Parts: sequence; structure tokens; C-alpha cells
Amino acid sequence: MNGLFHQRLKQLARRAGAALLAHGLVGLEKESLRITASGQIAKTAHPEGLGSALTHPYITTDYSEALLEFITPAYADGLATLEFLDEIHRCVYRHLAPEEILLVTSMPIGFARDDDIPIARYGNSNLGRMKHIYRVGLSYRYGRAMQAIAGIHYNYSVAEGLWPILQDIFADDRPPREFQAAAYFALIRNLKRYGWLLLYLFGASPVVSRAFLECRGGIPVGFALLAPDTYGLPYATSLRMSDIGYKNPAQAELYISCNTLEEYADGLCRAIETPYPPYQAIGVKVDGDYRQLNANLLQIENEYYSLVRPKQPTEPGERPTLALRRRGVKYVEVRALDLNPYEPLGIDLQAIYFLEAFLLYCLLEHSPPQTPSESQAIQANLLATARRGRDPKLSLVRADRAVPLRAWAEEIFTALLPLCELLDDSLPSKPYRASLEFHRQRLLNSELTPSARLLAQLQASGQSFARFALKKSQEHAAYFRGRPLPQDRLAWFAGISRRSLEEQRRIEAEDRLSFDEFLQNYFSHTCRSQT
Repeated sequence: MNGLFHQRLKQLARRAGAALLAHGLVGLEKESLRITASGQIAKTAHPEGLGSALTHPYITTDYSEALLEFITPAYADGLATLEFLDEIHRCVYRHLAPEEILLVTSMPIGFARDDDIPIARYGNSNLGRMKHIYRVGLSYRYGRAMQAIAGIHYNYSVAEGLWPILQDIFADDRPPREFQAAAYFALIRNLKRYGWLLLYLFGASPVVSRAFLECRGGIPVGFALLAPDTYGLPYATSLRMSDIGYKNPAQAELYISCNTLEEYADGLCRAIETPYPPYQAIGVKVDGDYRQLNANLLQIENEYYSLVRPKQPTEPGERPTLALRRRGVKYVEVRALDLNPYEPLGIDLQAIYFLEAFLLYCLLEHSPPQTPSESQAIQANLLATARRGRDPKLSLVRADRAVPLRAWAEEIFTALLPLCELLDDSLPSKPYRASLEFHRQRLLNSELTPSARLLAQLQASGQSFARFALKKSQEHAAYFRGRPLPQDRLAWFAGISRRSLEEQRRIEAEDRLSFDEFLQNYFSHTCRSQT
């Protein structure tokens, strides 16, 4: 921490920029696994009433045909974001089979073998086949169980009108787009530095089912039987974000610099273009069937797993790195959040407010460049918090020194207080200050965190994790099914679904290249090109 943050905050408080602070845009992407009423992963196809998973703007699939993904528009009002997410759920439940519900936990249940998890399909177009084969490649590389894990992505962009004021306060004379990219990357570096706090506060996956671990190679050293057929670590916060979750060995050694946009894009390009012998051994096209898109460290940019990503919407056929180089950073995607099984939407308004304040803190705080050694320390801090975050004796590494997690977190909360007061300046209900205090109670008493609540409930009830997850999912399914959407909103969603199916058919009809030619053409547009 240093005084630069407080100086910048004071300057914002003296200027009209203070009124713009709370007008950043917030969007959510939420994944949920479709399961049956008996707790098994759904084997049915993506419901036709939900439109095309390839082209629907709000309802798609992630890795599995059963892993739904809901995408909200970005709103300046977090409540509006949650209301749209609520509408998506109510629409989806209108079209799910009566015996299917949505799993409300991040860690999956309902399968005994990897092959029980169906890979998502997107139709017969070249684009649809590419999306499917990319997922086939993930199954060969990492197994399907890892890809069935669900989470929430929090998308945030700074209010457009705030950028000129920030550029003046930062005393930066670069062209506006370059300044914005640099500022977003400063935010990203700090979010990586302090992201362990999000795992502590919002982690809700301290345990996993035995079946999941068996699909991932067996019960890891140190894991204990904490409930029937349920293993975990007593102080864990987010096993989803640990080394048994959404991680892989090949990327453990991969260093992608987030010091500048160019370094970040170059690092991704190198990984996409670098052959990796274990993946070469899998083969790319074997006996006429594709096993993966290529045999490199990354098939495409999306395969890079990170706590946070810079994002720029892509044009048709455009690679994400090219979009960043051409148009800069549009928003950041925070990928650290577990589904909260105690909330029907998986997230609540308190979290929305806290995350917005936290990201603004990461933007305004001093953010020096990161070195590979600091990056290693950051990863160690994240892993330690994921596995032992509620351990009162846990210390993390900061500037090559050990610092207790709670003491470091208290520093961040202290810095957040004047920022939340500024955000609340024109809001009678003072929601940012209330959210800060709500989450500070989780810091003072770790038993209030979702991870501790879940573990305590399992141990008090004698339930397995799978049984707990199924029961909570049934409760939330009844909540949504008991609140059907009004006819006009159902008709609105139905129109979008219908048009998405028409768009998929159009894409399929307009394909002129063979898939081999399409793939060659896609990768011939190097991600290093800027035009």
C-alpha cells in the first residue's frame, strides 16, 4: 500500500469524477450444470426452446452439453444485472425437462466416469465444429471432470466519462486508448496481487465428491474424509481454484506477462504457437477425426486459465489477441468466484457492490510491473488461500516477506472504506459501505464465509456433498419454477431463441470451405498481426 491511492482518491473527490465512480458497467456470466432430479448429470441435448448455443446472446453452453452458461448485458446498476440473470433462470426453467434442475454448486456431482460427461455440440458449421473440437481437445488434455466445474465471471468496465478525468489525475499523456489499456492492465496486476481475498470471501468449494477425485486421478495427499463420500481440507475456501480444480500442469510453468497489452498478447501468441510434446503424443487428426485443434501449449486463447482476463469483443472470425491489439481493452473479466449455493442466482447484491469497489481500488492503487518471481508468489498465495484460507495461522508472501492473511486483508478493508464512502456519496442507502461491513464480518469471523457454512452444514447433518448439492438445487429449482416469467418476457426470450436458430442455420448454409481449410485459414491469421 502507498499514498498514491489516497492522493488519487482525494483528487477524484474534488472533481466531478466522483459522481462517475459508481457508473461503471457490471455484467455476469454464470455456469450451471444440468442434472436430473436424482442427481445425475443430464444426458439430454441442449433444450431446443433455449435456441442455439452457438448464437444465442444470453444462453449458451460452456464445456459440456449439460453445462449451461448464462450471460447478462452490462448495466450501471448491479441490481439490474441480477434482475436480468433472474429472468434468464426463470426462462430456462420454463424449457427444462420436468425431471431436470440446475446444480447450484461449483464442484460437480452426478457422474462416475469422465465419459459420463457429454461434450457440447454447436451444429454442423465450421465454427460450430471448431468449438466442439476445442472441447474434445480439452478432454484429452485435462479430462472432462475438470471442465464440468462451474463458476461466475464478473465483467466490469470503467464508466466512459471517467476516463478523461483519470488520465488527468494519473498525469498520463498517451493516446486515450493506450492509457485505458495501461490502466486496465494495472488493475489486472493488482487484482492478481490481492485476488486471494476474493477466494477467502467468496470461496464456496471446501469439499468435493469422491467420484470427482477418482475421475481426476484419486484422492490427493492430505485430503481427509470430511463427510460421507466427501473429501476436502478443513480450512479450504475454494478447491475450484486450487490445484485439483481448474488448473493444469502444462500451464503451471507458463508465464504470461500482464505488464502491458503487447507483452500479454505476445505471451499468449507464443503459447498458441509453441508445440508441447505431451500434446503432440495425443495427435491432432487421427484416423480422420480431430482430437484437438493443434498440439501446442494452448489451442486458442480461451484455454489460458487465469484469475482475470482483459477482454475486447471480437468480430466474426477474429482472434481475441487481435481484437485486443486493434481496439484495446473494453472490460475485465474476473474469474475467481465460486457459485454461492445459498443464493438462488449463485451471487447476491452485496457481492456485486463489494467487487465493484474492490476493482476500483485495484485501478487506483499503485501497480508496479510484475516480475516472474512475483508472479510465482502470487500463484502460491492463491493456492495457499484456496487450500487453507480460513486457517488463522496462514501467512502469505508480500515483497518477499511473510504477512498474516488477516492483517493484509485488514489493510485492504481500511483502504476500501474512503472509496466506499465516495461511491456512496449520492446514494441514500449507502450500499457500498454496507457491503464493506458485511464482508468485513466474514474476515473477523471465518465461520461466516460460504466455505465454512457449507462444511459446517455437512458435518452437522451427516450429509454427503452430493446430497447437500442436490437438496439445495431442488430448493432453488422450486424457487424459480414458482415464479414463472410474465408472458411478454417469455415471448421476448422466445423471439431471441428463434432468431438464434435462424442465425445458426444461416452460418451453416454459408460455409464454403472444408473444415480443414477453415481451420488452416483461422490459424493463418497470426495473433501477432495488427491489421
